[in-house]
Amino acid sequence: MTYRARIAVVTVGALAVLTVAHDKPWRRGNGASLDVGYLPVTCHLTCPVTDFATRTTTTSTRFRSSRFNDFPTVVESLKARQIDATFLLAPLAMVLREQRVPIHIVYLGHRDGSTLIVRKDSTARSIRDLKGKKFARPSRYSNQYLVITKLMEDEGMQPDDIEFVDLPPADMPSTLAAGAIDAYFVGEPYAAKAEMDGTGRVLYYAKDIWPHFVSCVLVVRDELIDEHPEIVRDLVRGIAESGEWAERHRMDAARVAAPYYRQDQKLLEFVLTQPPDRVSYRQLTPTDEDMKAIMHYAIKAGILRGPIDLGDIIDRRFIPEHIEPAKI
Repeated sequence: MTYRARIAVVTVGALAVLTVAHDKPWRRGNGASLDVGYLPVTCHLTCPVTDFATRTTTTSTRFRSSRFNDFPTVVESLKARQIDATFLLAPLAMVLREQRVPIHIVYLGHRDGSTLIVRKDSTARSIRDLKGKKFARPSRYSNQYLVITKLMEDEGMQPDDIEFVDLPPADMPSTLAAGAIDAYFVGEPYAAKAEMDGTGRVLYYAKDIWPHFVSCVLVVRDELIDEHPEIVRDLVRGIAESGEWAERHRMDAARVAAPYYRQDQKLLEFVLTQPPDRVSYRQLTPTDEDMKAIMHYAIKAGILRGPIDLGDIIDRRFIPEHIEPAKI
């Protein structure tokens, strides 16, 4: 059996994940492997956890988490079919679908897990105090930007009251420390980094502004769904099981992820425990309510032209009814 591109599969317990590169046959035997895209943020923690599980258990195939440093590169890889599955910003996934890129959201990456940081010496006590200030966001297409849009609306502010700049998450702590920006809102651990370094302090947690906040989703190309739905089912189950394991073993999850993220283990331990509900890996089924709220503010922020049919962006067929922790 051949596929028009290389399909690599990995199994971790019930997990099988898939990716595509070009011109090689699909193999489900010894030496087979799979890449799924992620960024080194705690929203995507289940990728390295699953990778580690594959390394430390006896399996005939190998899961590989494919590390990216920014979402534009992820998008180009997804469009080029260098990857068929990846974690992606929720509004960005909607934009791609609006552009007719053949993808579906099949699961969430996390809930909460983002933090608004201001400089340590800032006198700001609310978003209103940042009027006229320079504020960094991961992307115009990030859900963090939509949360700020919502918060500004709730506080009676205008869209141009804050000067927004786009920065890669990894650059935000040092840019804040250098005084080039006044605040930023980002997925962890890049907020906690400034907090631990003593250069920033928390102004808001995402959960305080938008309870059960969703930043990133797991997307899969439609070709994979159509041709190998069993692989997508195993992928979603595996990510779900990795999330449940991380919830029950937070310190161990920090230890596992640190070398993948190339970050200090103590930083990840801080994020996963201070406070314990800073980020959650449970209740990751994408609901209509979740997606409608994101869509509403994406339209308001000018990211989307109009509403998208939820049936055209979400595919929940692969979500398991019962989730057990991954065997690590």
